[in-house]
Amino acid sequence: MLKKLRSILFPDNIAEVRWDLFRFQRIKSFFYNRKNFAYIRTFGDIVFIFIILYGLFGPQSKEENPVIFLTWGIWWPSVVLSWFFLGRMWCAFCPFPGVARLFQRLKLSLEKEPPLWLKKYGIHLATTFFFVIIWLETATPLAQVPRYTALLILSVVGFAGLFGILYKGYAWCRYLCPLGRITGVSATMALIEFRPNHSVCKGCKGAYCKKSTPNISPCPVYLGAISVQNNLNCFICGHCLLLCPNDSPRVYLRHPLKEIISNKGKGITCSYIVPFLIGSQISRFLVESSSWKAFLSQIYLDEKIAFTLLFLFLSFAILMLSRLTILILGVFEDPIFGRFNLAIASIIPLAFTGELIFRLKYFLQELDEFLNTITNLLELKFLQALNLQISNVYILIISYFLLFIAFIATLYIIYYFYSKEFEHEIPFKNFTGIIFFDFCLFFIYFIIIPLSLH
Repeated sequence: MLKKLRSILFPDNIAEVRWDLFRFQRIKSFFYNRKNFAYIRTFGDIVFIFIILYGLFGPQSKEENPVIFLTWGIWWPSVVLSWFFLGRMWCAFCPFPGVARLFQRLKLSLEKEPPLWLKKYGIHLATTFFFVIIWLETATPLAQVPRYTALLILSVVGFAGLFGILYKGYAWCRYLCPLGRITGVSATMALIEFRPNHSVCKGCKGAYCKKSTPNISPCPVYLGAISVQNNLNCFICGHCLLLCPNDSPRVYLRHPLKEIISNKGKGITCSYIVPFLIGSQISRFLVESSSWKAFLSQIYLDEKIAFTLLFLFLSFAILMLSRLTILILGVFEDPIFGRFNLAIASIIPLAFTGELIFRLKYFLQELDEFLNTITNLLELKFLQALNLQISNVYILIISYFLLFIAFIATLYIIYYFYSKEFEHEIPFKNFTGIIFFDFCLFFIYFIIIPLSLH
């Protein structure tokens, strides 16, 4: 028990002492019963159908239409919150591939293998799509007009359906989905991980977890439990659980920083998504402040152009500063592990907590107005007595609480790299650049969050 508890509190755990959640029968039964996933997906499909139809044909004022808050105030924050606890499991319930799933069940799909260009460039396209959505959300009326929000969701459903017709499985979800890409990167700091028992898999001759049966579909993202090494691509959808005859796949409780430390900021997903995500957050917080509006009135610059320039400047500045701190550190490559970036690894908690703060802020600020919309729409007069208007003081307290936790996690990662991962072989003074870099980002968040509250 003590060893398992230590595996959660400290990231240097050994596979044999991880906390196997399948020891709890109710958790195991949930994953093995495919109807549970079907029920949740069906509920999500119904909600998304309502969002699309009522967004397209309902009132176009957000005060009269709940679609805006359902999408940007409930769906988005719930997805971001799930990153920290469930990893990429949200994707197992996502309504986007529903049309693709329907076409494939009706045998209307060509069932082709995903092409090489999709595997090679999909990650770049998905990352670009994500930040295009962020730009549209901030610089256009996308998040203010129900029809625009509905069209965005409909377009994603359409692309997912098109790729479901062309290719087998969830090609869109694996390679091109913008939300899936950011969810995969953020899942590296989730509290759970889905992994096979490799000691069991060694004796397996058929790799059954990657193959289908007449009654069970294979892994929709072409993995199978035996191929899962991190949280980046696995949906924890449970397909391979029923396919494996040896009861190998497991869901483990783990230290949330374990994968960040082991990855060390390696890979293009970390190298670019994290700096650009932070750059976008700082930009979004700033454009919501009265200071930004006063600044724009002085320079006579179009808001869209100003936000674009600010976003690109901050993102590239953070990217360049992270590389500069690594030069100061003096260690950025390993003969076996390859190139890595400890500065990027250290700011991952700030990046994804910053997104959570931004989304929760919107939820808390707009909750009372949403309640009024629902009250008027459904004529629920008994709800009129409720007052859910939350003070900016409470929102700031919650935001600062989350920010401080993220900063502590950032410092812990640096400490762990210095004392455990590199065992004091790198002088502590070499880490001062990373510490200063991280503190500057923390201080910027600390200043701009209250400025954005209005």
